[in-house]
Amino acid sequence: QVQLVESGGGLVQPGGSLRLSCAASGSITSINVMGWYRQAPGKQRELVAGITRAGSTNYADSVKGRFTISRDNAKNTVYLQMNSLKPEDTAVYYCNADILYYTGSYHRMINHWGQGTQVTVSS
Repeated sequence: QVQLVESGGGLVQPGGSLRLSCAASGSITSINVMGWYRQAPGKQRELVAGITRAGSTNYADSVKGRFTISRDNAKNTVYLQMNSLKPEDTAVYYCNADILYYTGSYHRMINHWGQGTQVTVSS
């Protein structure tokens, strides 16, 4: 009923930039918090950045000043602008959202994940 689809990952050299996008689709009524998480090989998934519907943001200390999260509520889309990338930013990046959607019979709130997009920072 609801999908989150990420795009924008890839291979970039240290110091480079990438912009990730995550679009939600389905019978969506509203989306509250949206966020980006990442998981590197052998490590736990960690929060990178989050943003409320009103635009309040929070960031992991490791990305403050380099990454910027934003969203377009009209498009049900969240973005992650990543600058000054480092090899330690290499990971699979996942979109996450708290979504209120209509099942056809009633409204339901879920926490939903995208499928992930690979970001590799290497020379």
